[in-house]
Amino acid sequence: MDVDSAATFLSCAILFGAGFAILGITVIFLNNIIHKYWKPVRIFTADSWAPFSSLSNTRFAEPHEVESVNKPVDKTVEPKLK
Repeated sequence: MDVDSAATFLSCAILFGAGFAILGITVIFLNNIIHKYWKPVRIFTADSWAPFSSLSNTRFAEPHEVESVNKPVDKTVEPKLK
């Protein structure tokens, strides 16, 4: 092994080591970002269909219930102040 090939081997080893270190730091950085902002996707599980299963148990208001809630306001009565 002459000096030229030894220098090439040393420079390649240093550059490969630096490349793997940068690659590892990048993977860890991206993993931390994904872990912080990732929300699990739940498809075809029991809790993914929960909002739709409550629609089958929905009860709508009857007309007499709507009328009792939406009574007209009598503006002739003065408010009682304490």
